[in-house]
Amino acid sequence: MTTAAGDRLRFNILGPIEGWSNGTRLRLGGVIQERVLATLLLDPGKVLPVSRLVEAAWDEEPPTTASHQVRKAIADLRRRIPGGADVLLTDGPGYRVALEQCEIDLAEFGLLTRKAKIAAAESRPAEAAEILRGALALWRGPVLSGSGGPVIQAASTSIEERRLTAAEQLFELHLALGEAAELVVDLKDLVNQHPLRETLRGQLMVALYRSGRQAEALEEYGKVRELLVEELGIDPGPQLTKLYEGILRESPELAGPGPAPAPAAPVPLPAEPPSTLPYDLSDFTGRERELAEILRCAGEGSEQGPQIVAIDGMGGCGKTSLAVRAAHRLAPDYPDGQLHIDLRGYTPGDQPVTAGTALDSLLRALGIPGDRIPDDVPARTALWRATLVGRRLLILLDNAGDAAGIRPLLPASSGCLVLVTSRARLVDLDGAQWISIGVMPPEESATLVAETLGAQRVAAEPEAAAELARLCGHLPLALRIATARLRNRPRWTLQYLAERLRDETRRLDELSSGARSVSATLRLSYQALDDECRTAFRTLALHPGGDMDVHAAGALLGSGTREAEDLLEMLLDVHLVQQPEIGLYTFHDLVRSFAQSQLGESAEGEDAVAVERLLCYYLTATEVACDLLYSGRRHRPTGLLPSSAELPDLSTADRAQEWFLREQTALLAAVKLAERRGHDRYVVCLARNLVFQLNARGHLEEFGELGRIAVAAAERLQDLALLGVSLSNLGVACWKLGRFSEGLDAARESRDVAIRLGDLHTQAHSESILGQFNSLLGNFAEALGHMETAIAHERSLGIPRAEAESLTILSTLYEQWGRYEEARDAAQRSAELSLQLGQHEGLPGAITDLALAHIGLGEYGEADRCLTEARALYGDTGNQVNLALTLALSADVEDRLGKPPRTPDQAEYALQLMRTNSSPLRRAKVENTVGRLRLRQGDAVAALALHQHAFDLSAAISYRIEEAYALAGMAAALGDTAEARAHRAAAEKLFAEMGVPADRRRT
Repeated sequence: MTTAAGDRLRFNILGPIEGWSNGTRLRLGGVIQERVLATLLLDPGKVLPVSRLVEAAWDEEPPTTASHQVRKAIADLRRRIPGGADVLLTDGPGYRVALEQCEIDLAEFGLLTRKAKIAAAESRPAEAAEILRGALALWRGPVLSGSGGPVIQAASTSIEERRLTAAEQLFELHLALGEAAELVVDLKDLVNQHPLRETLRGQLMVALYRSGRQAEALEEYGKVRELLVEELGIDPGPQLTKLYEGILRESPELAGPGPAPAPAAPVPLPAEPPSTLPYDLSDFTGRERELAEILRCAGEGSEQGPQIVAIDGMGGCGKTSLAVRAAHRLAPDYPDGQLHIDLRGYTPGDQPVTAGTALDSLLRALGIPGDRIPDDVPARTALWRATLVGRRLLILLDNAGDAAGIRPLLPASSGCLVLVTSRARLVDLDGAQWISIGVMPPEESATLVAETLGAQRVAAEPEAAAELARLCGHLPLALRIATARLRNRPRWTLQYLAERLRDETRRLDELSSGARSVSATLRLSYQALDDECRTAFRTLALHPGGDMDVHAAGALLGSGTREAEDLLEMLLDVHLVQQPEIGLYTFHDLVRSFAQSQLGESAEGEDAVAVERLLCYYLTATEVACDLLYSGRRHRPTGLLPSSAELPDLSTADRAQEWFLREQTALLAAVKLAERRGHDRYVVCLARNLVFQLNARGHLEEFGELGRIAVAAAERLQDLALLGVSLSNLGVACWKLGRFSEGLDAARESRDVAIRLGDLHTQAHSESILGQFNSLLGNFAEALGHMETAIAHERSLGIPRAEAESLTILSTLYEQWGRYEEARDAAQRSAELSLQLGQHEGLPGAITDLALAHIGLGEYGEADRCLTEARALYGDTGNQVNLALTLALSADVEDRLGKPPRTPDQAEYALQLMRTNSSPLRRAKVENTVGRLRLRQGDAVAALALHQHAFDLSAAISYRIEEAYALAGMAAALGDTAEARAHRAAAEKLFAEMGVPADRRRT
């Protein structure tokens, strides 16, 4: 082991303990000295009591003089180590190593692994691998060669685990860099040392498989399975099992990475250039003419905007495979990244990906954080186009349905290439160069059969192979499915499959040539299933969303989750469903279309029952999730029986939130499915549960849309109770979206319905919403009447959650009115109720309202305390809209208290959060708050800009109090000018109309 340069002191404990100084190895003494020193070096800088050192120094019962011997060993080590008195320090009841006085190989190992992790996260795998190699090179063996008491033994075990983890990370990086055969020997050595470690075994299997040693890779799985069963009585984990199944199927996902892209152009990028292109098929065959045409069109470039090359053709003709092949060929010409997104334009029973969702995915792929992505489509488009200026990106927009869905995704500047695939030629997509593809020529079909099935097998039956290609209509999808079946059925001959295809073709309805061939191939896969699988295949196609889990599948099928999973796995084996990730399943669009074509009129009753089972399952699951996430909400009768289907694990709030987030798309689709099928009661009840989540997550547009759907369904039901609830929820959505007119109408109608029914719960909620709207519109006296009515009902009904929410609205009303004492009391009561409910999601907002009241009263110390508490409650994942106001107020209060600005500046962070959110109410308030702060800090230009924008927002929606404060802020920023006097007069008029005294306004 080499020593540090110069006279730097170094200790090595990753193996036999060593001490070096000035190129000379130190004599550290006997066993007790080595064990004491090693124990201190394991926790450098940490004070270890003598009792801990005694425990480490002796294997068994220590002698009565153990403490004395430890102190003696420390004294001896100080004499043996140069400058030992400054290295081994006495600190209180124990000793510690002064880390700044020496180097330790274990500390260096930790530093290097952290650097490697950062390099890997920043997409620098080669650099990360080199750093990890350096870290592992420090290793000479276990701590103290594995000798020592239980303390050192435990530490040695822990550090050995860190070494193995680093080794696994290094092998993973090598595999990602395209290495395989050269890793096998080292992997086998490590696997032999740790035979039960599944990650290493899996890496060895991948390396063997990529080296062309499939049988050996499968044998490794058998070995570890036998070991696990014999020694632990368990089977390999799901990840290793999935890898084994992938090797069996020769899954393309297991192939090594393709050639590395060309070095990135010297332009500033937030991270390594992204590439989300699908895997380029290794057995891609034919299409040379079409590929050359795509490359030619792409090379022509455009000086006025992006180059657009669009590919159209029937479903299953290989548009995506061709576009992906072209994209990989062109990748070096677009060094700033290559992005792919499936727009699902022709996915039967599924909604196309909206422009907003597509832009969200594309922006995230470029490294834009989610909290910086705006909510509305125009703003996302603007951010997308601004981000692409000066960059050379290749963008593959796959499975497009119409030109309208594509236009917002197109860059505005030149330098980018957009590849589009669609089943129809989108003639209104201006500026696109179109390339149409049909079925493959017979010679290319024959080549594809030979590539996918094996030349030897084709050579044995050349006529049958040619007939097979013809019966498949020379369509790539049909050919691939047919040859896959032959690979999975080695006893079948090509002639036998050709005969089956011939029979099936005659039984199909008249379709276009290509479609008939695709249907014949899909029908062949379908007919090979047993009756149970066929029924499941048809029934699962009723699911409205793109992905489904085993619980939704079980509900559809009327079975348990285990039985549903078994059926899904059988369908997965024959490629009639796909698995985007563990536990989720989906249909390819052509397969879904085929499955739905098999439903038939005779089974309409069974299908309707299956759909209702699914809706009932979703309603029951959302009820359970909402109870965990939104404590204190009122239970309302649905008129529907709970589902008997097996529910997912919703035992904790975290798991309920995770489920809600994963299933949100499916739940939205389920509401629309219920609407299409005429299940209006499910529409209303599902929507009621889902809006809790949409509101909490800030998905306001979806909240509003669902509110309207629910109101329409309740009206069709002529159920006044459900109508009142739905109208009330729609009112909340409109309030948050700044749609005051629609929201007022909904809230008034909801209140009127509730009064007719004698439904005090809904009446109270509606009164609260009416109070909120009137407060926003500056009608404070009217707002107060509504709020007092709402709170009185809520108290008499004993619904503290609703009362707490109404009290926050009341506190805001009083604060806007300048009645700060009453605002303080309302906010304090709201916070107390929230605490009684177990700190539900409204607590940090109530505490922020309390801080606002304290600010109005000039009690800045109390306000600072409240804001500190609110920030802690929000944490890193809280409601970003509400957090922004808390941060803005924090910056304001700390400035008033004479504290220096934080780094990063809380006010700027608040503004940043609001730029990515579509809530005009909160944004206007935050910008006015920061504007006043900036003016107080002497930056009149920034203050004017903030107040101007706040005015534009608030005036557009008649948000009177913030409109007045924006005018007052502009007047203050402009100084003694005619424009300032006009703004001041307009502000005074508004304040007077609202009844806000001059001495009771925000400053």
